[in-house]
Amino acid sequence: MKFLFASDSFKGSLSSGQTAELLTRAARAVFGDGVECVGVPVADGGEGTAEAVVEAERGSWIETVVHGPLREPVTARYGRLDEKRAVLEMAAASGLTLIPAEKRDPLRTTSCGVGELIRHALEQGFTELAVAIGGSATNDGGMGCVRALGGRFLDEHGRELEGRGEDLEKVRQIDLSGLDPRLRDAKITVMCDVTNPLCGPDGATYTFGAQKGAGPEALARLEAGMVNYRDVIRRQFGADPDAVPGAGAAGGLGAALSVFLGGELRSGIDTVLDLIGFDRRLEGTDLVVTGEGRTDWQSCFGKVMQGVGRRARAAGVPAVGLSGSLGRDAAGIYDCGIDSIMTAVDAPMPLEEAMDRAEELYYQAAVRMFRLLRTGMKLGR
Repeated sequence: MKFLFASDSFKGSLSSGQTAELLTRAARAVFGDGVECVGVPVADGGEGTAEAVVEAERGSWIETVVHGPLREPVTARYGRLDEKRAVLEMAAASGLTLIPAEKRDPLRTTSCGVGELIRHALEQGFTELAVAIGGSATNDGGMGCVRALGGRFLDEHGRELEGRGEDLEKVRQIDLSGLDPRLRDAKITVMCDVTNPLCGPDGATYTFGAQKGAGPEALARLEAGMVNYRDVIRRQFGADPDAVPGAGAAGGLGAALSVFLGGELRSGIDTVLDLIGFDRRLEGTDLVVTGEGRTDWQSCFGKVMQGVGRRARAAGVPAVGLSGSLGRDAAGIYDCGIDSIMTAVDAPMPLEEAMDRAEELYYQAAVRMFRLLRTGMKLGR
């Protein structure tokens, strides 16, 4: 009997790898050492994606110094999967966690560090780049990133802009003639788990700007700037970022990577599952166990459990979920190939206690789950 474990991290408590280790221990406690347990780290395109893919593919890390979101020096790393493929994370170079809460201001932040990471990967000879764009601190439309790769954003006087959020309202012309020529031979896959357009009430600014430190006045200014930026893109390139699902991801970096660099916007979890050869790993598997910190209505929109469940169902393999807790409309995950869900928390308790006891609670829940599965097998016989 073969089990495949593929859970998201439980943020703040258990890593994806830890869940696999605990599931393996619980499975062998119930079924004995004869059961085959295979654990594979997964993520949905947000923070931790590169780590999960590098671990699953037994890759290695490359470090370099880039400019952070406030143009401070930051040591960032990205993953080498083989001679051609690299996986990068926006959060490593331009992430929200790189800035203290009191200094967060998307009018001032820039995505230039992401562009520097991409440039470094091109210099190393990589031609297939997967870029996870979750966890950003920026709302600059991706200008900083493109500028680091040779693009220029000019104001009404022809002066070059730095590429911060406050520059969106000043853009009048975009010059891509100086883009790094190696980009022409590179395939860029953009991993994101949101489908927001660039502008509007569901766009980059009004959906994500407040959590990056923007107050009402800053939000209004950033949105007006993003509308100006969008209109320049429409006029010069004949492309409408508002018609591209995911263009508003990472403060508009999705738009820049797709329109200017020819990147393909894809579901983060589907890209990760492809990178780690998940379909191949399903071969010969009797059961998949997945999960996440909290399963609710959002779990059906580009998250790990949805992606894993759909792949398992397509392969004819049953899948169950073991999550930290359940929220509103969690049962919607049944439509995504997950046959049942169990929770790690076994009694009412404060969140802090559940986090502190995460390993103990998860293991005990895994034992209960496998005992129930063993009972089902007896009924089947």
